Amino acid sequence: MASKKSSKKSSKKSLSSAGRQAYRSDRADGEIRRSQMVTTFGPGSLVDLVNDAVLVCGLDRWRYPSDREGRFNEHRLRARIMRRLHLRLREDGPFRLPPAGDEEAPSPKLGVDVELFPTWFVCQNQQCRELVKVDDLEYREQKHRFVHKCGDGSEQTAVPVRFVATCKHGHLEEFPWHFFVHSGGEHGCAGNRFKLIEGASGDFSEVEVECRLCGDRREMSKATVDGALGGCFGRQPWLGYEPGPVERCPLSLELLIRTASYGYFGQHESALTIPEVRRDLDECVAELWGMLRALTMPAQVGIVRGMQGGERLQAWTDDEVFAAITRKNAGETTGDYEPPRTAEFRRFLAEPEQHTTQSAPHDQDFFARRLPRDAKLPAEVERVVVAHKLREVRALVGFTRLAFANADLQGEFDLHLQSSPLARQADWLPAIEILGEGVFIQLDEDRVRAWEHDRPAVATRAQELERAHERWAKLRKVDARFPGIRFYMLHSLSHLLINAVALECGYEASSIRERIYCSYPGDPEDERMAAILLSTGSAGSEGTLGGLVEQGRRLHEHFARARDMARLCSHDPVCGGHDPLGHGERYLHGAACHGCMFVSETSCERFNNYLDRALVVPVMGQDPELAFLRDPA
Repeated sequence: MASKKSSKKSSKKSLSSAGRQAYRSDRADGEIRRSQMVTTFGPGSLVDLVNDAVLVCGLDRWRYPSDREGRFNEHRLRARIMRRLHLRLREDGPFRLPPAGDEEAPSPKLGVDVELFPTWFVCQNQQCRELVKVDDLEYREQKHRFVHKCGDGSEQTAVPVRFVATCKHGHLEEFPWHFFVHSGGEHGCAGNRFKLIEGASGDFSEVEVECRLCGDRREMSKATVDGALGGCFGRQPWLGYEPGPVERCPLSLELLIRTASYGYFGQHESALTIPEVRRDLDECVAELWGMLRALTMPAQVGIVRGMQGGERLQAWTDDEVFAAITRKNAGETTGDYEPPRTAEFRRFLAEPEQHTTQSAPHDQDFFARRLPRDAKLPAEVERVVVAHKLREVRALVGFTRLAFANADLQGEFDLHLQSSPLARQADWLPAIEILGEGVFIQLDEDRVRAWEHDRPAVATRAQELERAHERWAKLRKVDARFPGIRFYMLHSLSHLLINAVALECGYEASSIRERIYCSYPGDPEDERMAAILLSTGSAGSEGTLGGLVEQGRRLHEHFARARDMARLCSHDPVCGGHDPLGHGERYLHGAACHGCMFVSETSCERFNNYLDRALVVPVMGQDPELAFLRDPA
């Protein structure tokens, strides 16, 4: 059972379509954790209950005790979403926690409404197995089940059929039984009674559906053929049924097993709550303008640092301070948009060195400090920053079905064509706050660049991975930019460190999340990034206990452990020698598999894709020149 912090779905199952009889109950149908309402079971998702299945309704039908309940803000995230998606989000609380139910006094006025979906049920009598609409069933509220009266006079429980239909635009339909069984209805049978015939094993290949009137049969496996289910009508039942005709969708319907993982891919935008480096600097320069206005070159900034008040500039380099002076002279504003990962990357780089007497303030959401250089760390590591306090806001902005949308390296989605809406009208988005801690690891940019451009083996591997990525994108019919071999290396190193750190820090590997800071090939030099943030935290808590931060001080041990773990996989030489263009359609993997590189889906930003441990350490079957981390002398 979920705790009192969980979100309870309301039991109101108004089926809303014309002529359909609704039924209601005073109790909730089930409970889902509030965080799951954002990550897994958002608007438009299908949820399995004990005796029926439901569709989570849009934000218009999420019920709160008051208009202010659960609201909060994250200014950078709000500005970014409004800028990119052209959504009108309210200024005072554009993000909202899902409603929390009351276990002791559940009420239909509090929670999330759901619709019964699908409304086709199948009788569990093995001699009957008739497909029946919910209107023709009897609902027994005491046992919360639907009953079918079979032809032999018996009464048997009926359960929701597992087949529905969807399209790549995310529309959702009942399975078109009549159209499918009669191959489009060419011979004119008007029958609307069907029987589901399943083999002894229940395997999908053995399932058939039969028309009870004309006797036509068709294997369900043929529902996977293009065009077998007809065209999509463009319906979005989680937003409520339209009273009139809806705009026809140009796509064909495709089979969806309602419990399948590919039925719902939530699209999330997230941001760390950080002080903005440029804004803080610009405000400081404005306050010290009397001393700074006459400076004509970066080298003169040091003079001001020695004056009274000038010590406030110690957090920034001379070049950064002079750039702020130039911006002020040019009249530029501090509100210029900066990509999210770039802004966070600059913030971590601007952190001063840790002092032994410092501790995290209670009134701040972000507190991080750079650790002194550890001579035992690999030479390829430039700096380590430990974040004692982190706050991440993760908002659900849309969803897709059948295939997930790829985010770019800034963590942003192109949602204009792929995303399904969460509401007809809403000035807020469902979101969760995650409080925790983390370790930021920046690699030496000069060494990364030399590895990318000066080693022929790396250039050849980059070409292989790019060709495999292009083949994957063509087969999946997606427009996805190749992230570059730098990203493969950073992502692989991140997974190796997650597994290594989890052995010592007290957190399970599944609770450690990655955040990759990487630039695309060809990005301007001043926008180059090569860093990893490993963080942990939980929604609705006060944070963590410092276990991950403490491991940041022993990072040299975890790098050594990661090297040892990556050198040999239990599936070598098959894993180590994997060709991304070879058989098996593993186009987004180099030397990577479940035995060595894959982590929990809660930890990985990229669904365990874009991995190749041969780019981090020497592995069996690959040129050792591919490895970024050189063996210690």
